[in-house]
Amino acid sequence: MTDDIEMSLQPAVMKAAAIEKPGGPEVLKLVDRPVPEPAADEVLIKVTGAGINRPDVLQRMGFYPPPPGASDLPGLEVAGEIVAVGKNAGDWRVGEQVCALIPGGGYAQYACAHFGACLPVPEGLTLFEAAGLPETMFTVWANVFDDAALKSGETLLVHGGTSGIGTTAIGLAKAFGARAIATAGTYEKCTATRQLGADAVFNYTEDNWENEIIALGGADVVLDMTGGDFVNRNLECLNPGGRHVSIAFLRGATAEINILNIMRKRLKLSGSTLRGRDAAEKTHLANAIRTHVWPLIVAGKVGVAIDQIYPLADVAKAHIRMESGAHIGKIILDAS
Repeated sequence: MTDDIEMSLQPAVMKAAAIEKPGGPEVLKLVDRPVPEPAADEVLIKVTGAGINRPDVLQRMGFYPPPPGASDLPGLEVAGEIVAVGKNAGDWRVGEQVCALIPGGGYAQYACAHFGACLPVPEGLTLFEAAGLPETMFTVWANVFDDAALKSGETLLVHGGTSGIGTTAIGLAKAFGARAIATAGTYEKCTATRQLGADAVFNYTEDNWENEIIALGGADVVLDMTGGDFVNRNLECLNPGGRHVSIAFLRGATAEINILNIMRKRLKLSGSTLRGRDAAEKTHLANAIRTHVWPLIVAGKVGVAIDQIYPLADVAKAHIRMESGAHIGKIILDAS
């Protein structure tokens, strides 16, 4: 550590979960790694909890490499205590508890984060709960509110209602006065999604959900993680002036769509990824989330659904849980 970094005394080596080679969950191995040193605009976090996300699975399989300069370790969100602060890392101080969006390196006892992508742990939340906030909150805010501009009184459709993204999208939509419609893969998950606050839920494996949604008045915004054959069905149930935002493609990266629908209903289609955005964009999103969302969390109007917490050594089991699709809410690693 250099003289330009405010720090508390830390060990030189940490435990981390690394990808031995592309493959299944078994390729995730617990290893010793040097504790990273924060850059001038970064903080070093002693990690208590790290969120598991679908992009981690893709990285493990060899399909989603980290951006240039990022850690090769998986893990896109963490929560813990700041133990070192770079000289240009804003107002953060050693000892503060934060959660952070990071481009990689979260599956470890220590991780670096750009100061602008850090947020204080909301009052009343544990560090494990806070670890499940950044990836989903940044994603939903950026796409549903910043890009698609969901408004009070409108209707949001989100697929995968029990996923981390799904539970967050439902909670935020309701908190901002919108109606939330979701799909899920089993009737048990449909019930769980209703309990999470969705106004209507359909089983995407059996229901003609697009017709059901049209009968309910249609959707104004679709947050789509499915891609493939669902895209055209999404467009069918969008209202005039509707906005369709793609963030993943679990059913395939290509889709055949009815262009006439887009023209006739004046639809807008967009999409984005989060990991590769620059620090300025992530700082902008963090500031908006801190202003508009954090007060709702503190007031108890928006929560975080935790499915299970696994020790860092059981990271392979956590990935098996993620890939099974059985989880409801966030899967968290305990790195403490």
